Amino acid sequence: MEIQIPHQKHYHGSYFPLVLSPSSASFTNSSFTRAIKAQKPLLDSLILKSGAVLFRGFPVDAASDFNDVVESFGFEEFPYVGGAAPRTRVVGRVFTANESPPDQKIPFHHELAQVPEFPAKLFFYCEVEPTSGGETPIVLSHVVYEKVKVKYPEFVQRLEEQGLIYTRILGEDDDPSSPIGRGWKSTFLTDDKRIAEERAAKLGMKVEWLNDGVKTVMGPIPAIKYDEVRQRKIWFNSMVAAYTGWEDARNDPVKAVTFGDGTPLPADIIYDCLRILEEESVAIPWQKGDVLLIDNWAVLHSRRPFLPPRRVLASLCR
Repeated sequence: MEIQIPHQKHYHGSYFPLVLSPSSASFTNSSFTRAIKAQKPLLDSLILKSGAVLFRGFPVDAASDFNDVVESFGFEEFPYVGGAAPRTRVVGRVFTANESPPDQKIPFHHELAQVPEFPAKLFFYCEVEPTSGGETPIVLSHVVYEKVKVKYPEFVQRLEEQGLIYTRILGEDDDPSSPIGRGWKSTFLTDDKRIAEERAAKLGMKVEWLNDGVKTVMGPIPAIKYDEVRQRKIWFNSMVAAYTGWEDARNDPVKAVTFGDGTPLPADIIYDCLRILEEESVAIPWQKGDVLLIDNWAVLHSRRPFLPPRRVLASLCR
């Protein structure tokens, strides 16, 4: 059944995110997965309307239970190729969310917005709730687009016309101290440079091999997309995330993303976009067993710093 909890927002007659809770205390994980299969058309309509659905209070006690929940939706698995975040596979279709250090904030982004192929749906699961902090703030993409366009029409027009170029330098192996520390072997799921080049080319990504890694250049790629299903424009990019967060020993965030013609982005506008994202976002504290389903076409997400322990797992779907 649908419930209301603190922090939710309300847009045009719908809560964001929508929160569903069991109607009976006798729910088991198997009865939960059966209910998902039986109610799939209803759940599809809810995710279409709200953009995000939080399942709270259901008996999802371990990573294997979460995997069963993901499987029960019937979505095709999406391989994590071309992403920046350090991750580890846990079980089945489940892997860790970004493993960057807990004191680091992960800025708002659509999953894999910096490459042409991206997942349609994201699942997150709280296996161990944080001692403090560690929320996964979410924000509706079309709301951000509308807010930024009203304030900076010329900037948005340039984004629509030119798109963005993303540049990232990858080491050979993963660097867990960096929020974008995924090495090229993990990024392209191979240790063969030739295969890595083929997979990069398939994404439309240019690669330049360095002594201790590889420079990747992606774009120009659209920064604003049109959501055909909902018939609205969306702020579909990793611009703020790259400009404010793609920083480590190899990468300068200011150079990580530019306009499609290669010229630098205006810092003042980028940081105002960050403010708008924060203002419009919803950050619901995690509880153990929570499962959050996000429509990647509709919603950006981020991560706040936290005090360990915290373990949030993820799964990507087409």
